[in-house]
Amino acid sequence: MTDTTSPTPDRRGGTTPAGHRAAARLDRLPPSRWHRRITLVVGIGAFFDLYEIFLGGVLAAVLAEQWHLGHTAKSWVIAAGFLGMFAGANVLSVLADRFGRRRMFLVNLGSYAFFSLLCAFAPDLSWLLALRALSGLGLGAELVLVDTYLAEFLPRAVRGRYIAWAYTLGFVGVPVAALLGARLVAAHQPLGVDGWRWLLVAGALGAAFIQLMRRRLPESPRWLTVQGRGAEAERIVAGLEERVARETGGSLPSVPEAETVPERKVPLGEMFRGDHRRRTVMWWIFQVLQTVGYYGFGSLAPVVLTAKGHTVTESLLYAALSFCGYPLGSALSVPLIDRIERRTLIIASALGIAGCGLAFGFADATWAIVAFGFLLTVCSNVFSNAFHVYQTEIFPTGLRSSAIGIAYSLSRLTSVVLPFVALSVLDALGPAAVFSASAGLMLLLCLDVALLGPRTTGRSLERI
Repeated sequence: MTDTTSPTPDRRGGTTPAGHRAAARLDRLPPSRWHRRITLVVGIGAFFDLYEIFLGGVLAAVLAEQWHLGHTAKSWVIAAGFLGMFAGANVLSVLADRFGRRRMFLVNLGSYAFFSLLCAFAPDLSWLLALRALSGLGLGAELVLVDTYLAEFLPRAVRGRYIAWAYTLGFVGVPVAALLGARLVAAHQPLGVDGWRWLLVAGALGAAFIQLMRRRLPESPRWLTVQGRGAEAERIVAGLEERVARETGGSLPSVPEAETVPERKVPLGEMFRGDHRRRTVMWWIFQVLQTVGYYGFGSLAPVVLTAKGHTVTESLLYAALSFCGYPLGSALSVPLIDRIERRTLIIASALGIAGCGLAFGFADATWAIVAFGFLLTVCSNVFSNAFHVYQTEIFPTGLRSSAIGIAYSLSRLTSVVLPFVALSVLDALGPAAVFSASAGLMLLLCLDVALLGPRTTGRSLERI
């Protein structure tokens, strides 16, 4: 086994200290089939997180009719999954910094698949809410791990684009949830089972399959280096270099000396010291505010549409058409995300969410509801992809997963409270008031990022 501190031969010339040069060696690799493959496997996993998030609004609309749910019960159907995700984002993201990204990848999808399958057999509302919370617990850190894992493997030149492609795959889950919901509700009881139960079974079985695919993923060399396991990091990086050289058919670029920045273990309390404190405060404020503008629409759209006078089936169909903007917006972000400074792209797309949300809230005609809903979701996923890349870049490897996960858990906690507040405002004042308040909060988000956020585009993770 290679010593973790002594130089080891570089196949392209020169020597590399096995531990802290792993990051520079990964960053200078040309993109290859292997990079695209892990982006695919990780991105498909994001499908189930996003499917589950937006499934809450579908279930609330369907069960309000089938189980005659009142205002509070509908809010809990949406909130239960987010409550579990709040706990999961805190616990599993911190564990990922301690025990590794790969191990937590297997834990989170496995537990989600198990509890989601049980949820499909829930006999009443109490069981449904409890099992939804437990399935959310397993899924809470999924997007945190997606961001962290891909950022630590992908070369910096394509980091933004490839993470955007991963989310483009994931966001196909949003219109799928609504379209499946509309079809299965219209079919009433396929094979004698309620349509909404089939939605939960589909999510559970798909997640179990992806978990099996993820068993072949390697651990992050950046994380291994921070843990003092430089020999393991060296073995993974050297194997990847050989594979990429073989796939690209040429010699690899040399490792720039200037990029050799050693990483170290970072105590969790470091989040609140020095420059990290400013970034932590900025990102906590951001995560609370973005929930209202981003997840607020997706999780509440079917309920808002029924409040506008449409039937449940019509509401799910219109929501599904609007949700088609999620994967399209995600794909649209791909050519933009590495060309435009991430901070600027976040602010511009947030303004788009605010404007389209206002138009959706005031719209009455069906074409306007669908059109502005579609445009809102397009802006939402340019916004989402930009911020998912951005958050991986503003914290060091030693606390990357923890810092992102704790901040991200605040968005889940806000999502627990949001249905109760938003549905009360919806009942009392109507959709226009809901989306006017949302637009105001998105403007505050823009100020937060503009004043406190650092520039990151095109820079190595270790240098930001």
